[in-house]
Amino acid sequence: MKFFSDNAAAVHPYVWEAMQAADAPDAAYDGDALSRRLDEAFSTLFGTECTALWVATGTAGNCLALSAMVPPHGAVVCHREAHIEVDEGGAPGFFTHGAKLLLADGEGAKITPDAIAKVLDPIRNDVHQVQPHAISITQASEYGRVYTPAEVAAIGALAKARGFGLHMDGARFANAMAQLGCHPGDVTWRAGVSALTFGCVKNGGMGAEAIVFFEPGLADVVRYRRKRAGHLQSKGRYMAAQVLAMIEGDLWLENGRAANAAAQEIAAACGARLMHPVEANEVFVVLSPAEQAALHAQGFDFYDWPAPEGAAGAARLVTAWNSEPAHVLALARAIAAL
Repeated sequence: MKFFSDNAAAVHPYVWEAMQAADAPDAAYDGDALSRRLDEAFSTLFGTECTALWVATGTAGNCLALSAMVPPHGAVVCHREAHIEVDEGGAPGFFTHGAKLLLADGEGAKITPDAIAKVLDPIRNDVHQVQPHAISITQASEYGRVYTPAEVAAIGALAKARGFGLHMDGARFANAMAQLGCHPGDVTWRAGVSALTFGCVKNGGMGAEAIVFFEPGLADVVRYRRKRAGHLQSKGRYMAAQVLAMIEGDLWLENGRAANAAAQEIAAACGARLMHPVEANEVFVVLSPAEQAALHAQGFDFYDWPAPEGAAGAARLVTAWNSEPAHVLALARAIAAL
């Protein structure tokens, strides 16, 4: 019974069907009919004209987007537990040719304008110090916390005032939107987001993500950088087919809701064990090593997690669009019985 990562979830049948339907001769790279539909499809979804490019991985999406905002001698402000800092193997520096990540603190892996200002204010405006050019936030955050439109807008206002780009890592954007229930534009371009990495793989995709640009000039830069980075796939129609299958019928949001509902069922059984409010599809829970072993022995697969201060152990439980209801119920009951 798998609860260790939504990256390992099955591919949704509609995505397979879309890829099969794309299995016909067409133009190569991103010149095919499906790739050319992405701009219109995302513009409809977000309620504004935007440009969308497919890539194979979220890491490539994040780092290519940032590479268009930040020069090699610049920096990106992010949370110290952001995916680009902790889990991308130095890729941001690789794609930007040397830009630095400046780390801010914040509860639940979320950052605020005040936290960002604490990082920015000590930096002198001279050649001896790295100068920030962008801010990156994760929606939902690495601890499953969701930024509200007002919270994003406050960061967006700071970014605009300083002349920075604002990037949103939306690996679990669907889960965040399922929680918020607002229009996607309210938490992105209307709030000052320059570019969004729109996650599909964690949400039922096979191997495609999208970078959505709300500033067209950034997309023009990334078209060249995507090719140079080896991410311009020759049969791009299969990438586009996956993304379109997710967004044109609102499958992305339906899947996000399903994963969130499963997480809420587990969270309800955790009580005071919860380390963070559950707002998306991740549940962080205090479990002693013996309790972890007991759950593993019952067939539950999950990541052990660094324990908070005063606790002996912890775990991260992640649900997915296709989490089996019987498995979810079994895990909830097993935790409640500890």
